[in-house]
Amino acid sequence: MTEKPPGEQRQRIDKWLFFTRIARSRALAQDLVEAGFVRLNGQTVLQSSRMVRVGDRIEVQLERQDRILVVRAPGSRRGPFEEARLLYDDLTPPQPPLTPFERAQRRPGSG
Repeated sequence: MTEKPPGEQRQRIDKWLFFTRIARSRALAQDLVEAGFVRLNGQTVLQSSRMVRVGDRIEVQLERQDRILVVRAPGSRRGPFEEARLLYDDLTPPQPPLTPFERAQRRPGSG
């Protein structure tokens, strides 16, 4: 089997979120996607089987903050943070800390 060039490699968005340590488990990554908390290249993604590739922009609404990430590579495993950090560029602007009330309002599944 031949290896695809890096620009053509694709991976499911739920696996990518898990491998990059954005989500603690693949099931939680699927829940984030299916609840509408993930946008891919500006469009809301509702299927965890959606494929991402190098250069895609992913926006994730998490409990504590919104993250804006650009895919640098697909993951092959869930490794340590230092390894996971190499899979994306973080374009998230600095944000002021949220109050407990604001965090409760953002909690996935609370709306």
